[in-house]
Amino acid sequence: MLLQDVDRFIQKHDLIHEGDVIVAGVSGGPDSVALLHYLNRLASGLKLNVIAAHVDHQLRGDESADDLVFVKRLCEREGIRFESSSIDVAHYKEEKKVSTQVAARECRYAFFEQVMEKYDATSLALAHHGDDQIETMLMRQVHGSTTGLSGIAVKRTFATGHLIRPFLCVTKDQILSYCEKHSLLFRNDPSNESDGYMRNRFRKKVLPFLKEENPNVHVRYQLYSERMQSDEDYLMELAAKRLDDVIIDQNDKFVKINNKSYHYLPIPLQRRVIHLILNYLYKSNAPFSSIHIEDLRSLLDSEHPSASLDLPLELKAVKSYDTCCFTFETFKEVESYTEQLASTGSVETPLGTITAKPVDELPLHLSGEDLIIERTMFPVIIRSRRAGDRIQPKGMIGTKKVKDIFIDRKINRSERDVWPIVENSDGNIIWVAGLTRSEKVILPAKGKKLVHLHYEKNYLHRLGGKDHRC
Repeated sequence: MLLQDVDRFIQKHDLIHEGDVIVAGVSGGPDSVALLHYLNRLASGLKLNVIAAHVDHQLRGDESADDLVFVKRLCEREGIRFESSSIDVAHYKEEKKVSTQVAARECRYAFFEQVMEKYDATSLALAHHGDDQIETMLMRQVHGSTTGLSGIAVKRTFATGHLIRPFLCVTKDQILSYCEKHSLLFRNDPSNESDGYMRNRFRKKVLPFLKEENPNVHVRYQLYSERMQSDEDYLMELAAKRLDDVIIDQNDKFVKINNKSYHYLPIPLQRRVIHLILNYLYKSNAPFSSIHIEDLRSLLDSEHPSASLDLPLELKAVKSYDTCCFTFETFKEVESYTEQLASTGSVETPLGTITAKPVDELPLHLSGEDLIIERTMFPVIIRSRRAGDRIQPKGMIGTKKVKDIFIDRKINRSERDVWPIVENSDGNIIWVAGLTRSEKVILPAKGKKLVHLHYEKNYLHRLGGKDHRC
């Protein structure tokens, strides 16, 4: 049955075509040996060019070295081109600070990519089977993976072509029967029996129960995976189209989003927009799960205007009113400043520049970034805010805390401590630059010597020593 099942599966998913150049990942175990044998049988009829690729992860000493020799000799007997690499996965694991499984996978796929590029291959064929599919879907669901429902993909873009998995339609028992029928020798990896690996525990304890309930459970799981993958692809496509509406600014270290635009999205797209942002920032190393995505949704849905969340690998999400920044940069402690400004000149602050210019008459138009005062009030002091700062806003009888003005105007928490405050020589605050002027600042009468103060905000917030639009 294996040949017929796999033939139909390949045709259904359009996996192999005449003249294809196929790199087959061959570990030496029964699954990959059976796949190589199957592809080699197809080779003459479909004019395929099959290349076997083997990676020695150097994790089992002489055993893994013997696996390489075994696969090499198998290919020599069958006349199959062979490529191999021995990689110090343990060293890579320490260097990258990842698990052994992740390190081995990244090293293996990097080598496969090199081989595909060398031969300009159309496909990389791997021997994952139906039991692997069930185990993977169960593990991901139990441990909160963001891709748990869709399982292992039958086909996806990889290197110079596609990664394909023709054996997802058959079981391990079918593969072992195939090996027996064709007298195929193979190597056994003793780590596959260890209960120390989560996959092995699912294989030995959960899978037998499912097969007792339904011997064809692998078929049901594969259909379920394909349906979910189709739905997921569609939702991800929709989410990708809405990214431009949500993202305000970005570089390889941070992404800033508009919270209002995010909340306009349906909840399924909210999750996937977050997923796309995290994928972008983490690059190939994506150590987040559905739990992190839900934590971020809670952060963004919170009624509190300011909050933050620590994510894996020192990524931080910082929400402030209508925006949220995802960043790997650390926030520096702000330094207070005090500068004196004469009636002619300028003072640069972390958030912008205040310029003083003498004028002979009142300008026709003044914005919130402008203030006209008498020249006798100079020099004035430009400084960062201090605890307890108060101002008497224009039109008010009493005073108001500068802190409350920031809250009312929804000023990002990260900007408040460096926002320029202007006070006169008596120590009274006359202007919270660009926001509020004091009731005590009265437009001078004609004939007075005037100075025009203008605040030019640069819209850059210094984050971790770099300029970001946050």
